[in-house]
Amino acid sequence: MSLELLSQLETKIQATLENAELLKMELEEEKQKNIELTEKNQQLQQDLNSWSDKVNSLVGLLNSDN
Repeated sequence: MSLELLSQLETKIQATLENAELLKMELEEEKQKNIELTEKNQQLQQDLNSWSDKVNSLVGLLNSDN
């Protein structure tokens, strides 16, 4: 192999390694976002359940008054 081919190969390998590192960082960011969204979803689900319970209680009170 000529020195030029080795240099080109080295350049391509370096670019590939840098790209892999960037993708790894992006993946970690997306994992963190997923964790945050999962936590937010759980909180919203709890809020929904709480409101649902309150509405059901109020409807129950209205039905018992009739």
